[in-house]
Amino acid sequence: MLAEFKKFLMRGNVVDLAVGVIIGAAFGKIVGSLVDDIIMPVLGLALGRIDFSNLYLVLKPGSDGSSSYASLAAAKEAGAATLNYAQFISVAITFLIVAAAIFVIVRLVNRFDAKEAPPPPSTKDCPQCRMAVPLAATKCGHCTSAIAA
Repeated sequence: MLAEFKKFLMRGNVVDLAVGVIIGAAFGKIVGSLVDDIIMPVLGLALGRIDFSNLYLVLKPGSDGSSSYASLAAAKEAGAATLNYAQFISVAITFLIVAAAIFVIVRLVNRFDAKEAPPPPSTKDCPQCRMAVPLAATKCGHCTSAIAA
C-alpha cells in the first residue's frame, strides 16, 4: 500500500497540484498584505481617515454589558458578538485581486499553449473503395473508378 501511495504521489499531476497550492498560498499572503497594509489604509485616508480595521457593528453586548467598544479587539475581548463588515470588504478586495491575477495568468498560458491548426487534407477517399487518393485525382488508383471533382 505504501508503494502504491508513493507511486500516486509521484505522478506529474499530483506534484504539479502540490506546487500550485504552495505557490497559491504564498501569493494569497502577498495579496492579503497588499490589501491590508497598502490598499485599505490609502482607501481609509481617501474616505476621511477611516480605520477599516475597526469598522464593525455590535450585535450582542459582551459580558460587561457595554454596546460600545474602543476597538474590535476590545469588543472581542469582552465577548461581544460583532458583525465585522470592514474585514469582509478587505477579504472581498483580496479575492478580486487574486481572481484577476489568476485570470490574467490563465489567459497568458492559453495564449502560449494555443494549438496549431491541423494542415489541410492532401487526400480524399474514393467513393467506391474508400481508399485514400490525392485531392487532384480524377480516377482512383486502386479500383480505377472515376472520382468527381
